[in-house]
Amino acid sequence: MCIHSKPGSPLVVIAGPTGSGKSALALRIAQRFHGEIVNYDSLQLYRGFNVGTAKTPPSARRGVPHHLIDVLEPQSVFTAGDYARAARAIVAEISARERLPVVVGGTGFYLRALLEGLPALPGRDESLRARLVEREGKRPGALARLLRRLDPEAASRIQPDDRQKMIRALEVRVLTRSPAPPKSSAEPMRGYRRLKIGLNPDRARLRAALDARAREMFQMGLIEEIEGLLAGGCSGEEKPFESLGYRQALAVVRGEMTREEAIESTQVTTRQYAKRQMTWFRRDPEMVWLEGFGDEVAKRVEEMVADFLGC
Repeated sequence: MCIHSKPGSPLVVIAGPTGSGKSALALRIAQRFHGEIVNYDSLQLYRGFNVGTAKTPPSARRGVPHHLIDVLEPQSVFTAGDYARAARAIVAEISARERLPVVVGGTGFYLRALLEGLPALPGRDESLRARLVEREGKRPGALARLLRRLDPEAASRIQPDDRQKMIRALEVRVLTRSPAPPKSSAEPMRGYRRLKIGLNPDRARLRAALDARAREMFQMGLIEEIEGLLAGGCSGEEKPFESLGYRQALAVVRGEMTREEAIESTQVTTRQYAKRQMTWFRRDPEMVWLEGFGDEVAKRVEEMVADFLGC
């Protein structure tokens, strides 16, 4: 063990676009350096959503503890603030055991919430949310127009089809009568020194890998997984169904898309998502970027972590 040979509790972050090999790399690092995995992928929190999320199954975890995976029912509401509170507690427990927290995932906002904190924001107002949903149902596009008028900066950051984020931004704006508080009001996680490693695979190779993975998801039973979730009591309106692959597979089950149309749509939206992820992570000045997929840079990462820990 060498994780306390330097001042401060160490924490390793693995970031990068979907399909870049983050999970396998994090598992390798955790194995070698007595670590435990802390997930920051928002969809992997939910039980039953396995095929489309590329979760590492328990049988492949090599005895390494994994946290914040399969902890929520599909109907659960779980905000970035909820995630930050839960993840900070888990990271503290891992460090107290003198093990290394290895934080891995693809939801950049959750990672920011964990490490940098979030400004104080009002809680959910279900009545207001219901009115916003009703408004959008009567006049599609109304929420986007309203947000552009009330908070242009927030509107510029939110994808037009991301209804949940749009509702939350409007909720904050209406309840506080002002835009969201500045980031400077957030409370960062203290007492940790961090090594952030970003994977940057060749764009053409990543695109080919993502296209192949999208097709593979459908071959491995994504549609059947959707059918099982619906048979188990889900309505299809739960938040996880809005994610990549699941939205398209649900459309197949409902007869709104053919299987091939769903695969092609998943491929396109996954490539777009990977691009947005890279844009987000590249804003982080602490990120150390390595060219390649996780398996291609694994030895280099091991050397970096060993140096970081003072081994």
